[in-house]
Amino acid sequence: ANVFSASELDASKLEQFDNFILGSSTWGSGDLQDEWYGTVDVIKSSDLSGKTVAIFGCGDSCGFSTTFCDAMAELYDAAKSAGANIVGAVSSDGYTFDESRSVVDGKFVGLALDEDNESDKTDTRIAEWVAEISPVL
Repeated sequence: ANVFSASELDASKLEQFDNFILGSSTWGSGDLQDEWYGTVDVIKSSDLSGKTVAIFGCGDSCGFSTTFCDAMAELYDAAKSAGANIVGAVSSDGYTFDESRSVVDGKFVGLALDEDNESDKTDTRIAEWVAEISPVL
């Protein structure tokens, strides 16, 4: 596996690899972390047809319960508009939050994590998500 900071992701890396796991914490009221600004535009302007993308995000389901893990929606929209096959949606059942732009048809567009309020579920959620996405990545 190759690991890059979001600020290091460029068009050549997007062309070089067929599978990606993209992740971001959600800052403030639903924003991507700063490293993603500009890079999201690189993703949107790329051709990701035939490439597979999984997404994860971190957030605070209590303190920001109406924007929980919203940053994942930004990554999802960028990858989807570039033609990527998105995998790894996770049911929102069992999460405690009020609203999220990252929920589509009752599922998060990727793995949502909350180490502040739901850390007791983190290991299980990660293990189940990895088991689901591993065969397709």
